[in-house]
Amino acid sequence: MALPKYRISKAKGRSRRANYLRITSANLSECPQCGAKKMPHRACPECGFYKGKKVIFKKEKKTETKKQKQK
Repeated sequence: MALPKYRISKAKGRSRRANYLRITSANLSECPQCGAKKMPHRACPECGFYKGKKVIFKKEKKTETKKQKQK
């Protein structure tokens, strides 16, 4: 097994490692239906459209007021 000829300083090793382990931001595209930001090749979390078709159907919550509950 090969051994390093010289000792690598902490700064050299850490700077090399920093390029490999850097965090990149997510590539977001704009939804053509609602304009919200979404991941590419995935359905829009806001409106549920993918490639011009509705693929996710969200159930709307019905909120009742106190007066409607008492009746």
